[in-house]
Amino acid sequence: MEIFLKATRITFLLMISVVIPVFTLAQDQREGKEVKYHKKALAYYNASAYEEALSEVGKALKINNTYIEAWLLSGDIHAILGNTREAISSYQKAIAIDHNFFPPAVYILANLQFGNRQYRDCIENYEWYLRYPEARNAEKNRSMKNLGIARFRLAAMENPVPFNPVNAGPAINTEGYEFVNSITPDGSALYFTRRMTTGRALDEDFFVAKRQSDDSWFTAGPLGPPVNTEGDEGALCISPDGQLLFFSACNRPDGYGSCDLYFSKKEGSGWGIPRNLGPVVNSQYWESQPAFSPDGKTLIFVSNRPGGSGSSDLWISRMKADETWTVPQNAGPVINTPESERAPFIHPDGQTLYFSSKGHPGMGEGDIFFSRAGDAGQWSQPVNLGYPLNTEEDEVTFLVDNEGKYAYFSSAAKGGYGLQDIYRAELPEGARPLPVTYMKGIVSDSITGRLLGASFTLTDLRDGREVVQSQSDPVTGDFLVCIPSGRNYALTVEKKGYLFYSVHFELKSEAGIQAPYLRNVLLKPIREGEAIVLRNIFFETDSARLLPESETELNVLFDLLKRNQGLKIEITGHTDNSGTPAWNRQLSESRARSVYDYLVNRGIDGNRLRFSGAGAERPVADNSTPEGRAMNRRTEFRVTGLN
Repeated sequence: MEIFLKATRITFLLMISVVIPVFTLAQDQREGKEVKYHKKALAYYNASAYEEALSEVGKALKINNTYIEAWLLSGDIHAILGNTREAISSYQKAIAIDHNFFPPAVYILANLQFGNRQYRDCIENYEWYLRYPEARNAEKNRSMKNLGIARFRLAAMENPVPFNPVNAGPAINTEGYEFVNSITPDGSALYFTRRMTTGRALDEDFFVAKRQSDDSWFTAGPLGPPVNTEGDEGALCISPDGQLLFFSACNRPDGYGSCDLYFSKKEGSGWGIPRNLGPVVNSQYWESQPAFSPDGKTLIFVSNRPGGSGSSDLWISRMKADETWTVPQNAGPVINTPESERAPFIHPDGQTLYFSSKGHPGMGEGDIFFSRAGDAGQWSQPVNLGYPLNTEEDEVTFLVDNEGKYAYFSSAAKGGYGLQDIYRAELPEGARPLPVTYMKGIVSDSITGRLLGASFTLTDLRDGREVVQSQSDPVTGDFLVCIPSGRNYALTVEKKGYLFYSVHFELKSEAGIQAPYLRNVLLKPIREGEAIVLRNIFFETDSARLLPESETELNVLFDLLKRNQGLKIEITGHTDNSGTPAWNRQLSESRARSVYDYLVNRGIDGNRLRFSGAGAERPVADNSTPEGRAMNRRTEFRVTGLN
């Protein structure tokens, strides 16, 4: 205790190093018993005899209650002893006597009030001190920083967000630590890290809990080998399609630094042997807390490597076509601060990033913020999720379900089952991401029924931007593709040796996990006579002019022909029965010709292509309904030859 008090005294004296000389000059020019008591108090103070010093200060103030030096010394001593309320009271009395006697005391008082969460009072004192012309730059900088935080906290506490956390219960939480990591897109399984403090298993391992029909959880079980080992694993994330798992592990023989990032691929119902992400992503420093974007190629993680803004920053690396990684880039000064940023979570909407920060103005040691990515990839100014979701404690791990309605987070709040529990709470409206629905099913060979691993690409038809890249499981054929709402999308499924499959999603209104798309995909082998509909080819009304939204599908068809040089096709246009037979036949042929011209202009040999128009002669649906007519207005191609 004595060592602690001496260290505290040194720290505090650095802050008020000019106080004692002022006291000494003032007392030398006076006489009286209060001065003698004050001298004795200073002697005790310098000898670290704080209780005796307080006793002498009390005697001085009993004689002269306006003895400002004694009140300042009383504040000094109480602050060193950790008696915050008494220190604040003493400084307030000194300043009430004369603000200008020793202006740095106003700064000291503001700091004490700030630490004691007396935000309204500290704001007033910081503002006064910033007007003091001789304030030192370091004190000005700290005053301005704390002033911003105090204003934020005061406003947040006066305008709390709706927040009603519910403990996930004993099926998930124990007397140890549980840190939430990932939730499946359909909300059926929750993944988390558990660290026990008693018993045989004291290492950190991953666990998974399955949701029951009544919204409660089955008892969580370990994820198991090969991901879990006898060592520590932590900070897991799973790609939105469920095919890749990333995590952090420390002090492994194949590591490059203190902690490295690893990944594992889904293999049927289990996971493959984890592999180190390699020396491009990992460094000789500390890498942890990965988050993987639904675009299937963007990894966001935390590192303390050089080149960042603070003690730990968010960094971004992207997976290339050959599954190697780009050199990580810092997420930039909008996100990162001179302090710590941690625990990123990128929502399946592909735009909303949640993370913990100690540097942005917040309620406590660390708060949860969110930022949205613009069309050019830039991040918006982070927004604090508000009080009481954020508190004076350290909020770190945080994720949001697909629908964007509920947040899952870990907290050491009182009343839980252990040292850190997992909770769920409805997310405030302003902090919600775009709702996301999903499409899931099985990919198989249309002839043999063999289950297939295929690649999925979800493209925004407005600008041709790839929003999601995904894979179906090569063993089970299972796939799950997250689809953000509010846009029109083209989904393309491809596999070598097969014709591609495409579908068009019109998600102009809000989507959600309550109404997913359930669809099995049958891929047709490339063989003569097979035909597919080009569902994402669009034309102007009653015209053969291709709309820009068609370019994504046209490029997929071009790539198919480029990869298969011996492939010959016939492109056929079809219409509904709205026009005359002659007009329909002419329009359908002109539209097929437009597709032909596009491919030839891109470099495909015209001898490999034919085009024709069938008009309304081959309907696939009832022309008496708008839906049926839309299905009949289509472009398709048929394989006419293989070399």
